[in-house]
Amino acid sequence: MRLTAYTDFGLRALMRLAGEPERSFTTDEIAGEFAISRHHLIKVVRGLAEAGYVTTQRGAGGGFRLARSAEAITLGEVVRDLEEDQALVECFRADGGACVLTPRCRLKKRLAAARQAFLDELDSTTLADCVYRASPR
Repeated sequence: MRLTAYTDFGLRALMRLAGEPERSFTTDEIAGEFAISRHHLIKVVRGLAEAGYVTTQRGAGGGFRLARSAEAITLGEVVRDLEEDQALVECFRADGGACVLTPRCRLKKRLAAARQAFLDELDSTTLADCVYRASPR
């Protein structure tokens, strides 16, 4: 399985926030620390806020922080929320895709089981298990 950069950046940001849950971070700070696109991270933070993982504050002294404890957030729920529009393969799309194998495919059931096993593992892991703290300067 491969996660999108959107989900990757979201997980990294959440792991970093969990390392210092009492403070707010700016997108510039997180983007610089992880060498990722600030513009892409802004979209990710917006998605994390809409899903209820972070709270945001605009203006001077603003930023974003965890909306709930790291122990209360599983990686499975984050991945499901951030990857919701990403089908594993064409036949998993909401419209069923156009795969010619679909009527007799023997792979789809196995791929669905593998995806579920992947998510089950992530469901057993909380954000608190994956905290990322900044390295001392």
